Amino acid sequence: MRTSAAALALAAFLLVPAMARAQEPVLAPDAHIDISTAPPEGKTGETDTTLPTPPPEAPPPRPHKKGLVLEATAGSLGFIGQFRHVAPPGFWMHMQLGYEVWNWLMVFGEGEMAFTDTGIAEDESHAMAFPIYGFGGGLRATIHPTERFAFFLQGEGGALSAYVPHDSLTILGFRNAESLSGSVGGRLGLEWYHLDRHIALTAQGGVRDAMGFAKLIGASDLPLMWDASAGFRYTF
Repeated sequence: MRTSAAALALAAFLLVPAMARAQEPVLAPDAHIDISTAPPEGKTGETDTTLPTPPPEAPPPRPHKKGLVLEATAGSLGFIGQFRHVAPPGFWMHMQLGYEVWNWLMVFGEGEMAFTDTGIAEDESHAMAFPIYGFGGGLRATIHPTERFAFFLQGEGGALSAYVPHDSLTILGFRNAESLSGSVGGRLGLEWYHLDRHIALTAQGGVRDAMGFAKLIGASDLPLMWDASAGFRYTF
């Protein structure tokens, strides 16, 4: 029995491949074969993949915001007129709040404070430290050569005063510096806009005629002040 079963199994093993080969189609030697290069209907021809679809291209950055602008800078304030023989350049802080009527024009109000002393005109034992404060307003015109950089020119007017005990500067010939007096000047600067459309960095410098800091005794005096600073601005 076992011998017969083994013989039947061997016969089946040999017979099945022979039957499969017999069923395969046989092409004639002169048969014509057409090969299509187009994908089957409903196919795109692209390689199938299980990877996720790539995200669409990132949208362009939003334009820089225009509106209410707060700017704060810090630097130095110095003197060109006769007051330079009284006080050295001092630390200066400046802040202004403005509104951009258009992208190129801003109206603003400003406040400032500087710290210096009478160390040039008086010896160390008599030198007096004092602040200078002021406020004012003006207009700023801005030019944007690129999306990230801009230059500006502003004109401003206001009032300045040295905060000192009464007659402390009068004895040095600068009586009007002890009270608020007018000032008129201009400022030139540049701005670099951050990717955040609210923020920009700024560097600037200015010159003004601070009328109250003119010397009242002796030759005529042109009481010019200069300032240089850097800081940032934020647009709400």
